[in-house]
Amino acid sequence: MKIAGLDIGTTGCKCTVFDEQGRYLNKAYKDYPVRRNVSGHEVDVSTIMDGVYAVVAEMAKEYPDIAGIGVTSFGETFVMTDENGKPLHTAMLYTDPRGEEECKALTEKFGARELAGITGLRAHQMYSISKMMWIKKNKPEIYDAAAYIFLMEDYVVYHLTGKRQIDYSLATRTMAFDIKKLDWSKEIFEVAGIDVNKMSKTVPTGTDAGVITAEAAEKTGLAPSTHIVSISHDQVSAAIGAGAFDSSVAVDGAGTVECVTPIYDSIPDIEAMYDGYFSIVPYVIPGKYVAYAFSYTGGALIQWCVDNLAKDEKRAAADRDLSVNEYLEKKYATERGEENPSNLLILPHFAGAATPYMDTGSKGAILGLTIDTTVADIYRGCMEGVVYEMLVNTSALKKSGCKFKKLNATGGGARSGEWMQMKADMLNVPITALKTVDAGTVGSAMLTGIATGVFKDLNDAAEHMVEETVEYLPRKEMHEKYMHIFERYAKVYQAVRPLV
Repeated sequence: MKIAGLDIGTTGCKCTVFDEQGRYLNKAYKDYPVRRNVSGHEVDVSTIMDGVYAVVAEMAKEYPDIAGIGVTSFGETFVMTDENGKPLHTAMLYTDPRGEEECKALTEKFGARELAGITGLRAHQMYSISKMMWIKKNKPEIYDAAAYIFLMEDYVVYHLTGKRQIDYSLATRTMAFDIKKLDWSKEIFEVAGIDVNKMSKTVPTGTDAGVITAEAAEKTGLAPSTHIVSISHDQVSAAIGAGAFDSSVAVDGAGTVECVTPIYDSIPDIEAMYDGYFSIVPYVIPGKYVAYAFSYTGGALIQWCVDNLAKDEKRAAADRDLSVNEYLEKKYATERGEENPSNLLILPHFAGAATPYMDTGSKGAILGLTIDTTVADIYRGCMEGVVYEMLVNTSALKKSGCKFKKLNATGGGARSGEWMQMKADMLNVPITALKTVDAGTVGSAMLTGIATGVFKDLNDAAEHMVEETVEYLPRKEMHEKYMHIFERYAKVYQAVRPLV
């Protein structure tokens, strides 16, 4: 018997299969086009379902005994459909500029802090409800014809099972879900002018939606007895896959985006979370919540440095049978000493600033260059800048009662011992690198395994599927060195922002 995780991303979807012991077997991936122009950023959701059928069929052919598939997805994006689930329009991505005026109108009617008290979110046009209002106002024929409104998780679940249900964590990304009552906020929908009955039923993370339809079985090759499970928003699934189940542990997602996800044993201080633009999201364990602290450029900043500045170093690394990252780390250690910070101040806002600023107009900056600065110095400075930015975030989170004592790290960045040690030193907590790069898929499979009886509970699933590799302990002397530099880094955003 096999279990699988189906991850719906903004540009592609993948289906990953594990055996009953939680061991990775194989995965299939299919991308789909995203259309971007000045007036909008959209995806054709029918191509998402085409991708889903393709990757599931590929895995079902190889593993015909898949017992269950869990569905996770990116947030915010929604689609209005007819009574058969046929899309009536292309779907707006969270980056789409439309909905700004509607968001302002909704905020004025409720008050920004009152909205945050209900939804756990600081009002922003990226969330679904503002864009639903935009469609109703500007394309009323679409809204009037719509029988259902789906986000991507429940859209896929509906097409596979015929059941309309959405988990709490993804429902939160609409900015119309009450995080205390754990249901749609009828008051918000009423003020927004959106019929709440068009929305899917809200259910706890990891709820079984039942077996697939005969039509879905025919399209995918799955057995008619295959269960489909509503998992979560992708960041919540990643926290589960990293084995973080209480407030003592937070998750460091060291991917293209750098994201720290702390766990709260009860609802955190909403005022403190509001000030830092931190989302409050219901977690898989009843009564617990997670938050998202993130930078748009984590691994992306490192990749920028390598692609644009390290062409000679790439060739030198290849000659030595090293990755360019390993080569630059070794070069810095040889030239400057591994225990010496770069003394560069690199503001990693190369794609705008995320939490705690949420300032898309902010730009990156490199301060402290001299005639002696090398590519290895800048590479090291980029690594430091990403972690300094996370220190800004974790410092802000402490005001909300965040109290994690260790980090579990996932993603490609967790493979860099240099970066992991830097994070332990700078954040002054132990950090454990996990074997899996893709914790979200692991989390999805864990909950699918529980829903299908493969695992007894979260702890049993984690014992099988969460594998630790190396623990990095903070070093007092390095922490002190970094804190001395951080005093200056903490002033960079306010100093640079008026200039760019």
